[in-house]
Amino acid sequence: MRIAFISTRGIPNDYGGFEQFAEYISVGLANRGHEVTVYSPHFHPYKENSYKGVRIKHIYSPETWMGSSVGSFFYDFASLRDALKRERFDIIYEAGYTSIVPAYIWFNVKNIRHPVFTTNMDGLEYKRTKFNRWVRKFVFWEERMTVKHSHYLIADNMGIHDYYKEKYGKESKFLAYGADIHEDYNSEFLKEFGLEENGYYLLVARLEPENNIAMAIDGYLASEENGRRPLVIVGKTNTPHGKELVARYGKERSVRFIGGIYDFKKLNSIRKYSLAYFHGHSVGGTNPSLLEAMASGCFILANDNLFNRAVLKHHAEYYSTPAEVTGLLNDMAVYVVRDKEKFIAANLEEIRTAYSWEHLVDEHEKYFEWLLAQKR
Repeated sequence: MRIAFISTRGIPNDYGGFEQFAEYISVGLANRGHEVTVYSPHFHPYKENSYKGVRIKHIYSPETWMGSSVGSFFYDFASLRDALKRERFDIIYEAGYTSIVPAYIWFNVKNIRHPVFTTNMDGLEYKRTKFNRWVRKFVFWEERMTVKHSHYLIADNMGIHDYYKEKYGKESKFLAYGADIHEDYNSEFLKEFGLEENGYYLLVARLEPENNIAMAIDGYLASEENGRRPLVIVGKTNTPHGKELVARYGKERSVRFIGGIYDFKKLNSIRKYSLAYFHGHSVGGTNPSLLEAMASGCFILANDNLFNRAVLKHHAEYYSTPAEVTGLLNDMAVYVVRDKEKFIAANLEEIRTAYSWEHLVDEHEKYFEWLLAQKR
């Protein structure tokens, strides 16, 4: 099969979840003999035309001077134009929809028989509180247009799958992200941050409102653990909401904002040795950072929503309010003895089976073969 991945910031991964996915799946499919192309913006640091058997197409993106929110529309348009006018792909995989919709409409892709278009719908983007009211309305329009114009939809979480079925009567294919289980943890990394094994709580996230960081912090500050074990927050603080959080909580002695950590051995070790891990994401599908926390053997305290429950099932402690966070922390000794080891073991097994990259390469290969069979 000739397969193209469009709308990522390129491989090898130098950015985030879609890029990590594109790298693992494209390399895995190339190793099985498929002709795989990943579109990459010209500013990506990797300048070669192939990567581990995957062909790279470098496309100019004005993001560096226009900003990602506007520049990505032009980058996606140019990528899709190249894929349709200069290539002969069987399948075009679109990673997210928020900047491809104008190109879908312009090229009238819903009436193109070949190649087949399948779109990963990501999360409920119009609910992201970082957007103002008018942007949310526009993103909701984009969602509806994507459902209308894409041949097939992909949901990375069963909650997302059910949403599109109920709201639009449209089926989507459940295909998750993956994660690796590592064994190279090193407690020496903790010394850099003045931490001790099982002596801190951890939260790793983009500092955006929909990740409910303030909920975790407020609940922690009201708990008996405040001053006993610190709450460590990993994530870049230069976002508008990040700056608000630092201004509001930065003087709290037990709340530590340590910025982003991009050395994965270090980050996974910090995850591994936490007493418990907060996952507050509320509007996405299957969040890669949640899978990485599961794969790192974290004891997870999760925001109670259908997306997180679809992944974690009964193997996490859940909260919906700061008061519930406080209650969890005040009774942490009980939860650690009763649940921690069995929850960690269950989540690791889930990663080995449902979320292993090899399994997901299998699933994507079968899905792509099925897509082509529908057009015969």
